[in-house]
Amino acid sequence: MTQDALARLIDRQAVVDVVVQYATGLDRRDWELYATCFTDPCEFDFSGWRGQAAVVLPPAEWAAKVRATNGNFDTTQHLSANHVVDFDGADAATCVSYMQAQHWFSAARLTALGHPADEPRWCTLGGFYTNSVVRTGDGWRIRRCQLDVTWVTGDPTVFDLARSMGDRG
Repeated sequence: MTQDALARLIDRQAVVDVVVQYATGLDRRDWELYATCFTDPCEFDFSGWRGQAAVVLPPAEWAAKVRATNGNFDTTQHLSANHVVDFDGADAATCVSYMQAQHWFSAARLTALGHPADEPRWCTLGGFYTNSVVRTGDGWRIRRCQLDVTWVTGDPTVFDLARSMGDRG
C-alpha cells in the first residue's frame, strides 16, 4: 500500500468518526462533544424533515437548539451506517450515511409530566445524512449537515411534546 493510499484510508476513517461522533454526542447528551463536530459557522439543512429553510449557526447555538428538543426525551438512539465518503481534494469530502433515529418517552415519564399513558410514545426516523466535511486545525469537521428523512414510524407528535418542555436536557 502506498503512503497516499494509507493517508486516504486514515482520512476516510476520521471523516466517518466525526459523523459517528454526531450521533454519540446526541445520545449521550454530551452537547460539548456534539458541538465539536461542526465548523464555526456551520450550515444545517433539515428541510427534508421539518420543512424549514436551512440555517447557518455557530456550533454552540445549534447544539442548544437540538438540546432543547432531543435533550428532553427519556432516551434517543441515532444509528449511522453505510458511510460513503467521496473526497474533493486533500481537505474536503462528502459523507453520505444512512440513519435511523429513535426518540422515546416512557409511559411513567409521560404520566409524571401530566400526559397519562399506558404505553411509551416514540418515533423513529429513517433516511440519510449528507455531510460536507473539511479538514481543520482540529481535525475533520462538518461544515454542512443535511438530513433527508425518507420514512417515519411511530408518533411524530413526540417532537412537539419534547419541544414544549423547554430545555431540560
